[in-house]
Amino acid sequence: MATVLLVRHARTSANATGILAGWSPGVGLDDTGRAQATRLAERLAPVPLAAVVSSPLQRCLETVEPVLATPEGGAFPSMPPRPEVRTDDRLGECHYGAWTGRSLKELAKDPLWRVVQGHPSAVTFPGADGSGGAGESMSAMQARALDAIRGHDAEVGRDHGDGAVWLAVSHGDVIKAILADALGMHLDAFQRIVVDPASVSVVRYTALRPFVVRMNDTGSDLASLAPPKPTRRRARSGRSRSRDSDAVVGGETGQRSTA
Repeated sequence: MATVLLVRHARTSANATGILAGWSPGVGLDDTGRAQATRLAERLAPVPLAAVVSSPLQRCLETVEPVLATPEGGAFPSMPPRPEVRTDDRLGECHYGAWTGRSLKELAKDPLWRVVQGHPSAVTFPGADGSGGAGESMSAMQARALDAIRGHDAEVGRDHGDGAVWLAVSHGDVIKAILADALGMHLDAFQRIVVDPASVSVVRYTALRPFVVRMNDTGSDLASLAPPKPTRRRARSGRSRSRDSDAVVGGETGQRSTA
């Protein structure tokens, strides 16, 4: 049972100017975004990461770069060793087709905009995007993102054991779609979720259900997400997968259980 930290890339000039970047090449972080990425690395410094998987797009790779800075580099000397980043196209941005590169202000006048807002599961974006890919349906985007997240999560749990924490760097709509699934929401309700640049959302998958631990966290201390050290008591108890899936009656204590 691993825990995934879903990180949206930090701010780009496209974000700042209201342009739908999609898969357009050459979209990197602006000055604000680089500062956000540095702050994100500082917040994540105490958290051991078993794996790091990223969208292949430039803005995501630039966001994760300071997170992966080695302790020898001197930036964060207390940081645990980091794995190399792996890229996965399934965590890439939705292929917005002919909407790619256009201003949100202009797109809001398109009749399809209202469908995106109220019934996104019915939307397939028209035309081709900047990468040459055809416009994608939002349902297909959610399906491939969930396939990636659940697949990598199972791999991390198998290779690194229960309690392992890993990082997935992706995009706003993609993370919102993953969170909607984890919350048991239909994709048509995913516009109720807010995912800001450089935010951290946390999901722990279990045999019975996912637990949404945090959403759109842009400032709190993340040290508590580090997995607890194994104890003899925990080893003897051998918590079953069914117990790991149980919610605490009356509410969580705010501390990781070591029982």
